[in-house]
Amino acid sequence: MGYELVRIAVLGRENPTVQIMADRADGLMLTVEDCEAISHQISAVLDVDDPIAGEWTLEVSSPGIDRPLTRAKDWVRYAGHQVKVEMTIPLPGGRKRLAGIVLGAADGMASLRVESGETMALPMADIRRARLVLTDALIDATQPGPKTLPEQHN
Repeated sequence: MGYELVRIAVLGRENPTVQIMADRADGLMLTVEDCEAISHQISAVLDVDDPIAGEWTLEVSSPGIDRPLTRAKDWVRYAGHQVKVEMTIPLPGGRKRLAGIVLGAADGMASLRVESGETMALPMADIRRARLVLTDALIDATQPGPKTLPEQHN
């Protein structure tokens, strides 16, 4: 279909909502028409396979500007931007939450530079949530046209 899955979430127990977050494979912004096309395709599959008992609601959306980073390619694409991360298990020292600058990802590890200047490699399998922080640099990076890299602070 020309789309990439970013995240699937099922929320609620009675009348659950299936949330689908998607990107366009060509890197352009996801439109309302794209969401509608994805919704029709997924609805048709879910109606036939019926994996959810009873009534449910389907929501299809773009990840938004302050998107979650769920794939290695997200960590690479948004290198230089601020991120907040929550881990499923504590890191050495007991921390489960941290913030920093995205450096990239490789071999199942996401990298970021925290406020102290330390570079941390996080196992992607242990990341519960990672979400970009809304900044002017991020807004600029998501606009059409020439891009400027965010300022690097050491």
